Amino acid sequence: MVNAGLEGVVAATTRLSHVDGDRGELIIGGFQVDDLAAQATFEETTWLLWHGELPSARQLEAFRSELGASRGLPAATVSLLRDCADARVEPMDALRIAAGTISLTSDDACAIVARFPTIVAAFWRLRGGAAPLVPRDDLGHAANFLYMLSGEVPDTERVRALETYLNTVIDHGLNASTFTARVITSTGSDLVSSIVGAIGALKGPLHGGAPGPALDMVFEIGEASRAEEILRKKIEAGDKLMGFGHRVYRVRDPRADVLAAAAERMFTRTGDMSLYTLARSVEATAIRLLEEYKPGRTLQTNVEFYTALLLHGLGLDVPLFTPTFAMSRVSGWIAHAREQKLANRIIRPQSEYSGPRDRRWVPLSERVDSAA
Repeated sequence: MVNAGLEGVVAATTRLSHVDGDRGELIIGGFQVDDLAAQATFEETTWLLWHGELPSARQLEAFRSELGASRGLPAATVSLLRDCADARVEPMDALRIAAGTISLTSDDACAIVARFPTIVAAFWRLRGGAAPLVPRDDLGHAANFLYMLSGEVPDTERVRALETYLNTVIDHGLNASTFTARVITSTGSDLVSSIVGAIGALKGPLHGGAPGPALDMVFEIGEASRAEEILRKKIEAGDKLMGFGHRVYRVRDPRADVLAAAAERMFTRTGDMSLYTLARSVEATAIRLLEEYKPGRTLQTNVEFYTALLLHGLGLDVPLFTPTFAMSRVSGWIAHAREQKLANRIIRPQSEYSGPRDRRWVPLSERVDSAA
């Protein structure tokens, strides 16, 4: 029997994360996502996935120092990013291209994680006509990224919001990009190659590219009073409501609640709740209409809906949404690559042949144009 998309096929055991789509549960390193994401720093969550336990104060300080010292990019990488900016390539393409240059100086896990934010921020500034900023080793991972984008040290609320997001999406079972990283690792290839392959998978709009359209839909609606009319037209036209429904979750995506709470806190502190209030109204209307038009489908809010709201509130432009996702997920990819190596067997599934049989060779001189 062929399982299209490997649906229902168990291809690995993992201690890293557990996704229960029926219960709406996500466990990361033994912690419920809502307990971990809102409290841990990104460095703590990365350490948890790489080592199986939360770090001690001494271990955390050493890890932060190692990441901070590894953020700088080789001159060749900066030159390549400048060429990418001049060519107006998309940010995920620039990240994929530049990530391969990390192996010029290192194949080390810390260097990969540390340099992802530097690559993304440097490219974005170059594309906007500004010079890249030198990363600061006195700032945490999330704070330094926000600093490298704007040149301003972010306040604690903005840092906490980004930390929560990075923790929430750091790992999520055997998704397409994680599976890609494990497949490449299983061949005995190097870590940078596994990560570059995973970036290619994440770039696909069916995997990492939905947050932008979810935000576009909210802006298109503009006012809560217009939500029902616009959403009804979209559903009746057969359009997908971005930010709703998930391949795995049959109930509400637990990450949506974590990010909704983080967004509410951040927007409350800024004193302008208008966008947050509009998003909640759009969400409620969308869920009601989806149940009306597609009863029993349980098309609930997924992580992309509040990802868009939170990252927009942080001042990030839509093209940066998926690269920021990659900045988090890279720690999960590395954890899976390490786990794959511990008990490795090359990943080599079978395929069922459906092509022709019993063909006979025809010399070139006797062949006719099949289009004739």
